[in-house]
Amino acid sequence: MNEAVIVKVGMADLNVAAAGASLRTTGLGSCVGLTLYDAGRRIAGMAHIMLPSSEIAREGQLNVAKYADTAIPELLVRMKDAGADLSRLVAKMAGGAQMFAFAGGSDSMRIGPRNVESSHAALAKWSIPVVAEDTGGNYGRTIEFDSLSGVLTIRSVQNGVKEI
Repeated sequence: MNEAVIVKVGMADLNVAAAGASLRTTGLGSCVGLTLYDAGRRIAGMAHIMLPSSEIAREGQLNVAKYADTAIPELLVRMKDAGADLSRLVAKMAGGAQMFAFAGGSDSMRIGPRNVESSHAALAKWSIPVVAEDTGGNYGRTIEFDSLSGVLTIRSVQNGVKEI
């Protein structure tokens, strides 16, 4: 029996998979699960992005995987090191929910939508198209990305299972 290899991606973490392995992350509320894929070489990457910009970083040693503006360049380096052709990459993303309702329009409370916006902006800098996304709403998600097929499977209590 051949057990599929699943590479776990934690919060504020990123990783790369190939040769039929899958990447999985859980607990996507306001966080964005961003995936990159080279279909020709079947190399997949995933980042679990917690916050939109490293400009707000307060930690001494910067965790580049935590922020949209630093996670995407780091993921590109790792994918290139794994053999991906960066000119063929496409992106898919899920998450970015507005988990709580707040009175007033304070931008600091729009973490989910801002994570999605920042991810789009960072991808645009690298001319990487977003070919599918399941973002927004007010519910959590778990995602799994298959390096063989490039299919992103999204699971949520509210909406069941969806593939993009």
